[in-house]
Amino acid sequence: MLRLLDRYVLRSWFTIFVLTALGFPLVSIIINMTDNLEKLLDRGLTLKQIVVSYFYAVPENVFLVMPAAVLFATVFTVGNLGRNSELTAAKAGGQSFHRVALPLYLSALFAACLAVVVGELSPGATAKELELQKSKLSKPKTARYNFVYRADQGWVYTIRSLDVANRSLRQVVFERQGTGPEYPSLAVIADSATFEDSLHKWRVWSGTTRMFAGEGVEDEFKFKSMRLHALQQQPADLLVEPKSPEEMRYAELSRYIDALKRSGNDASKLEVDRALKIALPAACLVIALFGAPLAVTSPRQGTAIGIAISLGTTLIYLSTIQLSKAVGTSGIVNPLVAAWFPNALFMAAAVWLLVKART
Repeated sequence: MLRLLDRYVLRSWFTIFVLTALGFPLVSIIINMTDNLEKLLDRGLTLKQIVVSYFYAVPENVFLVMPAAVLFATVFTVGNLGRNSELTAAKAGGQSFHRVALPLYLSALFAACLAVVVGELSPGATAKELELQKSKLSKPKTARYNFVYRADQGWVYTIRSLDVANRSLRQVVFERQGTGPEYPSLAVIADSATFEDSLHKWRVWSGTTRMFAGEGVEDEFKFKSMRLHALQQQPADLLVEPKSPEEMRYAELSRYIDALKRSGNDASKLEVDRALKIALPAACLVIALFGAPLAVTSPRQGTAIGIAISLGTTLIYLSTIQLSKAVGTSGIVNPLVAAWFPNALFMAAAVWLLVKART
């Protein structure tokens, strides 16, 4: 059962957290909307459509600002307890600083879980925002033209046209990079391919298969029709357009990274982005552990000091994330290590501050 002091601390923390978590994104969205208003009006959007489109920008902005919101809530809550001598009174009553701050840490853990949920909701909302603002065309429903599709096991499909309604492809090239005579490179060039619903397989028509087993080793044969077992996707699967990491949920991004790796591509940048989808929510708890003892070191200072501490810490954290992303993308360090380095750095500082805090 929560004590009176716990309820008081939680009420203060959640008030500041909610105001910050919603206020910062709102300011950012208004600034962005103002900067892009003329461009959006030129695309034929009405003011109502513009406002509605920016409503879908809220989840992504809330997700990004969540650690900062936790930091502001923690610093100001602890700061107010110190300025009002409530910390001193609690200590006089036999309550240590760590016990007083416990509700803050539990609240930060709740914020971390909430950030994971918001992070999973934001990709769909971001895609809808881009679609409403005509920054990205709506995904085709029945056809796609002149595209390349990276499949499993190193296969790459180059397709002139896809007709989902007729379950057919036109002017296709299927390529697989090999490693030598035991696993040769293959290229299948065909006029068309049709999907047989009864067998759930594709049949490729009127083409040529070329096999490259090494230098000067090449074989070729023509065919009227054949089944290509590597081509396992349904027609609708081939409609999927490439997305940015912000438009993909964690599981979807993981599948995309695996497909890129199997195709022999470097996925370091995407691996960093995937790790940050978990590392950023986890930062909520790390930031709370860091911010609470930092705020109690100078409890008599005013609001300006609290704002300076919060903004300074946020800027340092964001700068560290950007530096880590650059290092992880370049391949200098493991992408997972790069994504979690800011959290590790602030966690080390938090442990030091917690040990030094007067209890």
